Amino acid sequence: MRRRHLVTALLVLGVIALFALPLVIDGGSDYAGTDSQATKLIETSDPGYQPWFSSLFTPSSKEVESGLFALQAALGGGVLGYALGRLKGRRNAEKTAATTAEPEPERDRP
Repeated sequence: MRRRHLVTALLVLGVIALFALPLVIDGGSDYAGTDSQATKLIETSDPGYQPWFSSLFTPSSKEVESGLFALQAALGGGVLGYALGRLKGRRNAEKTAATTAEPEPERDRP
């Protein structure tokens, strides 16, 4: 196995471990978002706290909220993938142009 394949395999295993370990370590906990945890903490530490602003849009259900979040993540992934692909394509085009633009050595002609 080449070094490149080994590094790729280790990175994939690392990503899988990042997702699996929290589930194994704390399997029975209720996963709540940080927003709701922060809200609970603020309400208990300062009961008279008034928020600075309210949301412009509140989804009608948790399913809609989850779907909008997934859509946002997909759009962000698409933009990131497009930008990285564009940069890679530009680099490849520059390499190709640099290798084809080199002048051939002159030969003595009779």
